[in-house]
Amino acid sequence: MGTIRRYAKTAMAWEALSRPDTVGREAHTLLLMANGRRSEQELSLLLGSDVSELAYGLMEKGYLQKTGTLFQPEADDEVQVSA
Repeated sequence: MGTIRRYAKTAMAWEALSRPDTVGREAHTLLLMANGRRSEQELSLLLGSDVSELAYGLMEKGYLQKTGTLFQPEADDEVQVSA
């Protein structure tokens, strides 16, 4: 069973968005894209590379926060609806 990590901007991130030179280009792009709904995997696809370490680093520095962890249901757990 895997987990989905989602990140949202903090107040510190909103401030950094007006000064991209403070965090660097790739981090600035990740901050722009992190909206609390996109998963880490979606962000990686959008940015074209694995963002796990970058997202974790930005979270440690206070720019991102986790928005909750969702569990992916296994095939057996899905409800089958019949007509």
